[in-house]
Amino acid sequence: MTLAINLPDVLVEVEAVFARYEDALVHNKVEVLDELFWDSPHTLRYGAGENLYGYAAIQAFRAARPAQGLARALLRTVITTYGRDFATANCEFQREGSTKTGRQSQTWMRTAQGWRVVAAHVSLIDSPIP
Repeated sequence: MTLAINLPDVLVEVEAVFARYEDALVHNKVEVLDELFWDSPHTLRYGAGENLYGYAAIQAFRAARPAQGLARALLRTVITTYGRDFATANCEFQREGSTKTGRQSQTWMRTAQGWRVVAAHVSLIDSPIP
């Protein structure tokens, strides 16, 4: 089986939904973040300090998270689509004043409701010395 990688129209769709997610993240638009995660017990999110299994746990985390200090600069983003219904989005980011570099991985799936994150992982590493 051969999948078409980065079909132009699919790539544009995923880039747009990733940008929508990023805007919602840095502006604490919890309702948009909730919308963009797949509403399923199979969805998971490994955060920098928490492991969340199932949509309900992710939703509860978002509702309780402080709304301050969310701004960040994306350093590098790589989005890859596989066929018409599956994609990954990976980015490196930096928060102002932080000595850590953040890494975020998302697995996106096209559903009847649109593109949704089915798995996500956030981690921090020491920033490399320039």
